[in-house]
Amino acid sequence: MIDVYYWPTPNGHKITMFLEETGMDYRLVPVDIRKGEQFRPEFLAISPNNRMPAIVDDQPAAGRGTQSVFESGAILLYLAEKSGKLLPSDAPGRVSVLQWLFWQAGGLGPMAGQNHHFSRYAPEKLPYAIERYVKETNRLYGVLDRRLAKSPYVAAADYSIADIAIYPWIVPWEMQQQNLEDFPALKHWFEAVASRPSTLRAYARENEFSRTPVVNDESRKVLFGQTAQSLSSTYEA
Repeated sequence: MIDVYYWPTPNGHKITMFLEETGMDYRLVPVDIRKGEQFRPEFLAISPNNRMPAIVDDQPAAGRGTQSVFESGAILLYLAEKSGKLLPSDAPGRVSVLQWLFWQAGGLGPMAGQNHHFSRYAPEKLPYAIERYVKETNRLYGVLDRRLAKSPYVAAADYSIADIAIYPWIVPWEMQQQNLEDFPALKHWFEAVASRPSTLRAYARENEFSRTPVVNDESRKVLFGQTAQSLSSTYEA
């Protein structure tokens, strides 16, 4: 059994998408980020960066003890290697998947995340910041569209962890002030992934949790106002 420390965020959806696609046994352990549960010592012991998601595998490949993993990209890679699924075994195929996995982790995710923050959550609307990240998101959509014009899936002809990593960050395309009609290959891929039974099952899990946004001074402080100093007592607990 794999315990998934989870909240229905784009990165959280990656892990349930993988697990539903492969049929691996898992259990969701909710960590409500709006309430600051990601700063609890027991969660920090698993995920020292206090971010969603993290997993604990009680049957690791080594065959003894447990294995915890944080960072969604690392989790996808761990699960793919454990299951032998959604990651090619040949070197060129593996490299292709990993480079797009890292592209999402280092590019699309952070840039779209800043897009979300300044467009939706920031208490002060800063036109320069909004324009900067909306345009960068648009550029990355273009990169993806050009890739998908040449390949049915992001990394190759087959569905992989690269597709799973990227898809949840395209789901909020309207909030990101993008238009999928401008990216026909991306749109075709997006609709294909959205219609997979495993994707539908993964996203249905979010209905088990209240996602009513609570964006006020208190929740902003929890989500966006932490520093190393403010968390020092938590990490020492």
